[in-house]
Amino acid sequence: MAIIIPVYNHAETVSEVVSGCLKTGYPVFVVDDGSTDVTFKTLRNIKTTSILRHTENKGKGAAIITGFEEVSKIADWALTIDADGQHDPEDIHELVRAIPLNNRPVIIGRRQGMENSDAPWTSRFGRKFSNFWVWASGGGFVNDSQSGFRIYPLPEILNLKVRAKRYQFEVEVLVKAGWHNIPVIEVPVRVHYKQPGKRVSHFRPFVDFMRNSLVFIRLISWRILRGCFRLNV
Repeated sequence: MAIIIPVYNHAETVSEVVSGCLKTGYPVFVVDDGSTDVTFKTLRNIKTTSILRHTENKGKGAAIITGFEEVSKIADWALTIDADGQHDPEDIHELVRAIPLNNRPVIIGRRQGMENSDAPWTSRFGRKFSNFWVWASGGGFVNDSQSGFRIYPLPEILNLKVRAKRYQFEVEVLVKAGWHNIPVIEVPVRVHYKQPGKRVSHFRPFVDFMRNSLVFIRLISWRILRGCFRLNV
């Protein structure tokens, strides 16, 4: 097991997240996805952490894939956690304990309390929207398809040939896991949202809604083609 933290302009929160992850004893890999603030400088001051870097912003999915490729050299499980501080690194142990014997599922940290007033409306709406379309695309029903707090089995996930490179990576991987009979397990975890104006989020409601829609159109189309022609995609 190794931990991957995709980062983009999270200078104010990344140190605390990395520190919490290091306490678990697992190797920590931080992927700086072309940050334009002082994030990379901050990361260089953190010891015992492996830092990977994109020279330009490629998207959260691309950062996760970069982390997967590096982690796969030393481990066959990868845990991802967001750099904005919304997740509690102590919950990593709960996710790890949920891995069943003789099975290799995707483990999702299902965020609790998403319906309260502290959760941004974009997060609440986005979760419901993608939950439905993950199911409609053939990925099975999950309660928190947009949670970035997950454990992935490697190399199974790398072999799924996920095309999305931004936020949509996390929903596409669930759909293709369903296509390939990779189980998905959800584990309740805590979530902490900062006050409005203090939380660093790069989610753009209109742009990312359109990107999500295009990804789901592609996946549903492929699901139909797979059913008609038994394609392996």
